[in-house]
Amino acid sequence: LGFLCIIVGGFGRYQWIHVTLISLPGLLMASQNLLNNFVSGVPAHYCSLPANHSLSNLSHLHQVDEKQLLKVFIPPDSSGKRLCYRYVNEVTSLLPVSLSPVCVAVESGLLAPPSQTDDSDHLYGWSFNGSHNLWGPVRQVRLTSVNLFFVSCEHCNQTPLFLSLRFGRRSILIWSYLQLAVLGCSSALSPTYSAYCIFRFLSGMAVSGVILNAVSLKVEWIPTKSRTVVGTLTSFFFTFGQMVLAGLAYWLRDWRKLQVVVCAPHFLFFAYSWWYSESARWLVLNRRSEDALKSLHRVARINGKSEMIDKITTEVLHSHMKKEIESARSTFTVFDLLRTPGMRRISICLLAVWFSTSFAYYGLAMDLQKFGVSIYLMQIIFGAVDIPAKLFALGTLSYLGRRVSQAGCLFLSAAIIFANIFVPTEMQTLRTTLACLGKAFTSASFTTVYLYTGELYPTVIRQTGMGFVSTMARAGSMAAPAVLILDEVLPVLPSLVYGGSAVLAGCFACFLPETLNVPLPDTIEDVETPANDQYLQENQTGQKEVRSLMRMKRVSSYPLY
Repeated sequence: LGFLCIIVGGFGRYQWIHVTLISLPGLLMASQNLLNNFVSGVPAHYCSLPANHSLSNLSHLHQVDEKQLLKVFIPPDSSGKRLCYRYVNEVTSLLPVSLSPVCVAVESGLLAPPSQTDDSDHLYGWSFNGSHNLWGPVRQVRLTSVNLFFVSCEHCNQTPLFLSLRFGRRSILIWSYLQLAVLGCSSALSPTYSAYCIFRFLSGMAVSGVILNAVSLKVEWIPTKSRTVVGTLTSFFFTFGQMVLAGLAYWLRDWRKLQVVVCAPHFLFFAYSWWYSESARWLVLNRRSEDALKSLHRVARINGKSEMIDKITTEVLHSHMKKEIESARSTFTVFDLLRTPGMRRISICLLAVWFSTSFAYYGLAMDLQKFGVSIYLMQIIFGAVDIPAKLFALGTLSYLGRRVSQAGCLFLSAAIIFANIFVPTEMQTLRTTLACLGKAFTSASFTTVYLYTGELYPTVIRQTGMGFVSTMARAGSMAAPAVLILDEVLPVLPSLVYGGSAVLAGCFACFLPETLNVPLPDTIEDVETPANDQYLQENQTGQKEVRSLMRMKRVSSYPLY
């Protein structure tokens, strides 16, 4: 069907508007994935003082201020007060000498984490946000909401995937915008933490629907040679979205307002998404040729190619997609991704690449507090480093090809992660710089794999394939924050796991077929046929017919994208 896109104007006015509008929500996709950096950030806190202890009544004395009183109960560490620890017995020797007669002499306290205080609002000795029952160890609380969101993205992405195969990319994309807007704003009204987690879980399903259908609907209206530039440039929306999130979080310190601001714009996306044209490829393969013609004619008019409308008929459509229409009569499932040798190789390799890319990316991006500087500044820096990284990806994708770019980004990110292991913790600036470089290459890997996957899978099973491999990406994003806890066992362990995973995935990427300047496959047979054989021959025949049709109308020739 690629040659028909050329007839209706190639990458014309419609494609510019279509790609821009469908990419705008990417500004807020980063907010959905990284929102927990700010909504569930860990504030400064320390164990509460026992309300029934005699020393807790010392504060009425003018000679004892709050800081002095805290020294009796809270042990110090390098950053100030040690979190979630309290002396079993008060250490009165830490009070000023002049007040020692007032205090009951006791032995030095034993350092230990309190199991539970007398106040039920301070389970495990600390309070985080009593209005939402946020009790328990801080890292575990953060992991709960993060993991529920990504579990939803992983296990519930099959629902929008199945529906998009049945009802089309456009319809499910429109619904996903509305679902994300409603549920996202509802989470801001959550009366409890449990309710918040439920709304985030349901929002994750909508995020999967937006991402999967937006990628397919975008790539299926773009000519072959424009895919690299368009795919890379539109990924900058996600990059700028990370910096937008930092600005919004700095401006709106209330988590409810922040939640509403990053979700409410999806009502606007829902409103204008009705303008999209359904994928002509999908319509033809679902035996809706008349609707496909209407979409092609509409695009031709918007692109100023009204003279070509009469040349695009049902007969022309069927003559060039006879094989694809025959193949569409079969029902494809996830098992077809592994049934034939070519599809099996692609699917297994992409599973490894998607998992490791997401694993390393979110491992670096979702623990900004460990760098010891403002999380708002770190979020902006982490977003800014994506700009040169994606420009680097654009160059390598265009000149070195997809396979070299994918493997190279993974190997480079692994090398930087491993290098950071040998940097002393005192050299925080260097460690942060290396972490930013590692995140940049994982971001470039993400840009590459999104484009690469859409080009590797054929139209008849592209949505199924995208959902299949993105499941592993969500598994990686869930595992990433959990691995961070391993630093309590051995500080270098998370880096070893992240780097080792990237090396393994880079090896798998070397076995993927190259797709640079290769037309999109429509059937599984197209994937199994060597690129220099029947598929390219048929595409070249279609290009000749395009030139013939254009000469018949005496219109100027346009480059074949």
